[in-house]
Amino acid sequence: MSDMLDLNNRLAFAVSAAHEAGLFTLKYFQNPALAVETKPNATPVTEADKGAERRLRERIEKVYPTDGILGEEYGEKPSSSGARWILDPIDGTKSFVRGVPLYGTMVGLEMNKEAVLGVVFFPALGEIMYGAKGCGAFWAPRGLESPTANPMKDAKPARVSKVENIHDGVFTTTSVTTFHKANLAPLFESLRAQAGLTRGWGDCYGHMLVATGRAEAMVDPQMNAWDCAALKPIVEEAGGTFTDLKGSPTIHGGNALSTNGKVFQQVMGIIRAAK
Repeated sequence: MSDMLDLNNRLAFAVSAAHEAGLFTLKYFQNPALAVETKPNATPVTEADKGAERRLRERIEKVYPTDGILGEEYGEKPSSSGARWILDPIDGTKSFVRGVPLYGTMVGLEMNKEAVLGVVFFPALGEIMYGAKGCGAFWAPRGLESPTANPMKDAKPARVSKVENIHDGVFTTTSVTTFHKANLAPLFESLRAQAGLTRGWGDCYGHMLVATGRAEAMVDPQMNAWDCAALKPIVEEAGGTFTDLKGSPTIHGGNALSTNGKVFQQVMGIIRAAK
């Protein structure tokens, strides 16, 4: 009971922290003065990314000083508690810098190397999803653009769809380019050909579409732990599956597949056949 209470308390903390950090990014969103830097890995970064992560780290270090922190922008602080927060202050920076609202602020938590909690807030949409192991998954679909809004007040349970065949379902992905970079171009073509509808609703938004029943499969051929940590608990608590492309339920596989569960084996069959 105490462990569950602690996880609920941590979830409430994470929702509040993600909401605050996400709202910080809005003053930079669609701002013509936004400066964009290029990191050594050739991906973009802005002061919105950096500032949001700093805010998340400050809150975590104040409330959970012995927990570890891994963030995309500022590296890792070791844990002495067995818990590690995994942060992606702006997942979808390429969308963010082009003024596209499908970016998210993500907060995940590992306990004893298991991803147990996740929050994904879409500041420009005013939409949030969150969940924790054994606590369920929830979705507040609009109206969180204000600092005074309560992200947990009007949230409803998040559930995956009941679609049983990918031929009737929606397959989405971040970018066709990532399939080519991962030498998986035939996989994209197979998924596109067999899915009922293919769309590019990418980054964390695509995975959350699966968790809320608006898509059936999301495939990302290139992922880091901070891209995955918040997603897995939400998708799973919503009734779906979150795995790597080998079918292992992990955030450390270097790629990711979210499904509604019902099409999981079918999509895995497509993946195996395309390799």
